[in-house]
Parts: sequence; C-alpha cells; structure tokens
Amino acid sequence: MLTTFRTYLAGYGLSEGTQELVYLAVTILFVAFLALAITWFSRRIIIPVMEKTAYRSSFQWDDIFIHNHFFKRLATLPAAVVLYEAADLVFSDYSHINLIIKRLALILLVIIGIRVADAALRSFHQIYDNSKLASDWPVKGYISAVKIILYILSTIFIVSILTGKSPWGIISVLGGLTAVLLLIFKDTILGFVANLQLTANDMIRVGDWIEMPKRGADGDVIDISLHTIKVQNWDKTITTIPTYHLVNEDFKNWRGMTQSGGRRIKRAIYIDTSSITFCTDEMLEHFKKYELLDDYLQNKEKEIAEYNSAHHPEPGKFGGRRQTNIGVFRAYIQAYLHNNPNINQELTFLVRHLAPTPQGLPIEIYVFSAEKKWAVYESIQADIFDHLLAIVPEFGLRVFQYPSGHDLQQMAGGK
Repeated sequence: MLTTFRTYLAGYGLSEGTQELVYLAVTILFVAFLALAITWFSRRIIIPVMEKTAYRSSFQWDDIFIHNHFFKRLATLPAAVVLYEAADLVFSDYSHINLIIKRLALILLVIIGIRVADAALRSFHQIYDNSKLASDWPVKGYISAVKIILYILSTIFIVSILTGKSPWGIISVLGGLTAVLLLIFKDTILGFVANLQLTANDMIRVGDWIEMPKRGADGDVIDISLHTIKVQNWDKTITTIPTYHLVNEDFKNWRGMTQSGGRRIKRAIYIDTSSITFCTDEMLEHFKKYELLDDYLQNKEKEIAEYNSAHHPEPGKFGGRRQTNIGVFRAYIQAYLHNNPNINQELTFLVRHLAPTPQGLPIEIYVFSAEKKWAVYESIQADIFDHLLAIVPEFGLRVFQYPSGHDLQQMAGGK
C-alpha cells in the first residue's frame, strides 16, 4: 500500500525531496494511527470482554488484577510491538529514522513492562493480604524492595537504549559509585535487612500490640513496610518507627499474652506488720462465718491439732503451731480467686508473701484473668482489689498507708 502511495506521489510531478518528505510524513502518521487503533481495539473491545468474564467467575484474584489495571496496561503492549516491527518493514531505507523508532519502541516496551510488573506486584500483595499467612509473614517490605530494583533496572535499560551502550557497562560504572549509592539508599538497605530479620525471627506481625516507650509507641501494629512500621496507639494517634530501629532497640511484644488463655494480674497489697497476730478462739469463730473458709479452717485445725499432739504433747507451753490472721486472710484470697469465674484456673495461680519492706508485708496476687480485652481486664482486676481491700479489717489486719493530712489532723485533735 505504501509503495502504491509513493507511485501515486510520483504522478504529480513533485520533486524527489518533496516526495520523500510527504511519503515520510504520511508513513509516520499511518504507523502512529495503526498503533493507536490497535491500542483502542484492545482497551475498548478485548479488555471489557475479559473483565466481564472475570467478574462472573468465582475466583477473586482476577478481580484484583482488573482493579489494579493489570490488563489495561498490558493492552498497550501491541502498540510498542507494532512500532518496533514497522521500523524494519517501513523505514528500512531510512537508517536514522529506523534507529530512532526502534529506540522509542524499546523505551516504550520497558515503560509498559515496568507498569505491568508494578500492577502485578500490587495485585499479588492484595491477594496475599487476604490469605491466612499475611498476619504471620508480611511481604510488603519485600515487594517494595522488588519494585525499587525493577525501577532501577528499567532506568538503566532506558539509558542503555538512548546511548546505545551495553547495560552491563552502565551497571559497572554504577558499581564504581558504590559508596555514593550506599549513602543514597542507606535507609532502604537498612530497612530491607531489618525486614528480613523481623520476618525470619517472627519478631513482629500486623495486629501485634507492641510497646516502645523510647519512640512513643504503645498500641497495635497496622502496617509493616520496607522503611517504616506504623503503630496505632491507644489514643488513636499514629506513631511511625523506622524499621531498623525495631532490630537495634528494645521493644515489648504482647503477642504471647494475646495468644495465651489469659492476661496476667500481678499486684500486691501491703499489710501493716503491727496488725499481724495469732488467731484467738473468738477470731476463729468469727472467720467461720465466711463460707469460703469452711474447708480451710476445718482441715487446718485438724492438721495443727495432730501436729501439736505429736510434737508438743504438754498443753499450755509455747512452741506449738497456731493459726495467724495473715495466714487465714491468704487462704481467703485463694478461695475467693478459685471461685471467681473471671480467673483462668489453668494458668499460673499464686498468692504469696514477698520480702517485708518498710511499707509492710506485701501479699502478691499472681494470677491470669480469663478475659484479655484491656477494658474488661482492668474491670476484673479492680473488682478483685475492691473486695480484698474492703475485707482486710475483718481479719484484724490493716493496709499500710503513709500518714495523710486527715491522720495528722486527728492526731493534733487528740493531743
């Protein structure tokens, strides 16, 4: 067709120079029109049919590829192929134009290729995020690293096409600038290495509750990327932490608690040591009013009586075993917690004495609540200590407290 057109131009009696210019202009317009026509046909006819078919299918991955315009970007590939082939078919006699069109076509192929690869990576990331593995092994950082490498390689290839130099030669030149490249991509390299360490050692996942006071982070991890990790704090603020800081610095991950059967309650009540005493018969009778102490008191009285009869047969002499109000109170705490449905009985369960301090004798409660939600956990913990602090005087004990203004006023009034 183009040969016929050239013959047609010759019939008008135009000079050779004019004929060549007109021929080249028309030929270039024709090739450009053909490339645009193929692109329009692909995007307007073929792609809509593919999208309708994909939406009707039961698979979700094809919908994600369509949403990220993977097929629309792929539809521009035939236009670049047409331009490249036209360089040899149509412009074989024009070496300069042939070279320019080939280089433009190759550059277009590289650009289309990187855009298609970008859409494919984003689609893969979304598909992976919908899987069960996503929370355990986030891949956003790796995908970001792959994108950076692809963009760098595409830039090298474009420069190679424009200059006519081998891409390996350009890469070797860049290798000589290693120090400069390391300085430019320092954060990227550190982030990539940190991502590898965090993932390989399973140190952090999306959804984990972490504490990092040095960085002002205390909340849930909502995003893990190549350079940063985002933490949504409990006050709904967002803290952004460079990824490599989680490898170089200390942080606390509460995942173990959330995966366990409960949340730890570890708190002590300080008893005034001057209020600790042996139990009198009247005190023991008073303690028997508490149903939670029935079994304990019966078993303990029997145990003590048997021990004293075997080791201290003479009554009225000191040295035998006797019950104390602090011991009965400790037994009451154990019985109270064992009967509390909000306490997980299968995890560590301790009610113990710690070493006496200037503030008194600490009785520490070390148990786990059955509920792990923060608000419910705090409510359970508060209910327990509300009850225990209120019932301490029933055992003849006092909770230690530094003198307050009210205490000083009473002392001054009494004087």
